[in-house]
Amino acid sequence: MTIQVFNSMLGKTMESVTGLVGDDMMIFTANDGKKFTFYHGQDCCESVSINDVIGDLSDLVGSPIVQAEEVAMDDPETECAESYTWTFYKFATVRGSVTVRWLGTSNGYYSEGVDFSED
Repeated sequence: MTIQVFNSMLGKTMESVTGLVGDDMMIFTANDGKKFTFYHGQDCCESVSINDVIGDLSDLVGSPIVQAEEVAMDDPETECAESYTWTFYKFATVRGSVTVRWLGTSNGYYSEGVDFSED
């Protein structure tokens, strides 16, 4: 299990958050115009998408982000592909918290991770 904190998001107030179950991209737009994008750069034989959203994304809008972290792990109980990775993103403001669960599957030779960019 690995944990990564997105320090550049902490303290930022978001004006919008987009991304639904089944999507392969989630975009946070801060009120200063900065964008934080979670996505997967598709290669060949893999699939990475949002599997579940626990909480209300609107809780992440209008108040500063106080938690933004990633926790990734393999799940030996999943039999959906030869290789798989669960990636959890935990976000919070004083209004509430949201956990976004991504599932990456592949034949074992390709990345199953979620990419992150700041614009």
